[in-house]
Amino acid sequence: MIDLLEEAKKLSLAEKIQLVEDLWDAIAEEAAQRPLTEAQERVLKARMEARRQRPDQSRSWEEVRLDVEGRL
Repeated sequence: MIDLLEEAKKLSLAEKIQLVEDLWDAIAEEAAQRPLTEAQERVLKARMEARRQRPDQSRSWEEVRLDVEGRL
């Protein structure tokens, strides 16, 4: 069997970065196909309800993203 890590180490830096990006995309795609667990669904519903009840105490993803990017 081929040692994948040893083979990956032979790649150029650009190829390693591309490999990591491709792997991450594959992981994200697979994870997106899995249903939420009951615990995850409860947390999601609770957070959605909290947002509905107190919209002034939360921020959109766009606001959070811009804040984080501004700190980098």
